[in-house]
Amino acid sequence: MPTIDFGYPWWLTYGHLPIVVCAAALFLLGYIRKWSKWPMLLWGFLLLWSSASLFITRFVFDINGRPALPTESFLRSGSGRVLDLGAGTGRSSIMVLAARPQTTLVALDLFGSSFEQHFGPSASPQDKLMANLKAAGVDQRASIQTGDMRKLPFEPSSFDAIVSAYAIDHLGRDGIRQTLAEAARVVKPGGDFLLMITAKEPWVGFAFGPLLVHQRNLGPDWWNAQLQEAGFKVIEEGTRPATLYVLSRRS
Repeated sequence: MPTIDFGYPWWLTYGHLPIVVCAAALFLLGYIRKWSKWPMLLWGFLLLWSSASLFITRFVFDINGRPALPTESFLRSGSGRVLDLGAGTGRSSIMVLAARPQTTLVALDLFGSSFEQHFGPSASPQDKLMANLKAAGVDQRASIQTGDMRKLPFEPSSFDAIVSAYAIDHLGRDGIRQTLAEAARVVKPGGDFLLMITAKEPWVGFAFGPLLVHQRNLGPDWWNAQLQEAGFKVIEEGTRPATLYVLSRRS
């Protein structure tokens, strides 16, 4: 039976495991040899931190797992044509297609160097994405389009809704504004736009420190302002583990 493999690097889910093993070994060695208090406190702290971070990244963030829609208000009609901006290996595409079984979806990605950096080298990134769609049983309602989210290859008002998860926040501010303007152009008036980005929250900082920076310094107010400037009305916002989501609607 085919399995879903989103291809995120090992350090995002198991990167703390080597630290756990090393810290535990040193703590045990120090206990046996009766080291002084300060080395034992250091290795004990490192063991506790790495163990907690491993649990958080593996079971709370679960970045290689199938996510649920963060809000049921997205595309309440349950049907329509959806665009996934920066689809990657299909995590957000599968999320939408599973939650809204009457929809069809276009998974767009540039499939360039950024794809390889995040998901590893692949002879055909498109095949990697399609394999996940097939494993999830949603490939019959999906198509793949190679393209730049900053200059979308679609006619105006081509989609009933748009989703973008952990993709737009990889761009600089100018790229973000270009992408939001393009999103407003290709979605129908009244269409939903669900934006999901890496959140600036304590759990992310605790587990990863500065490793997941992207555009985390841009808070909800900044994103809301950019969405409104592009022609969207913010309907709802909230957080999920490691995620800030903003649901907006085309004016």
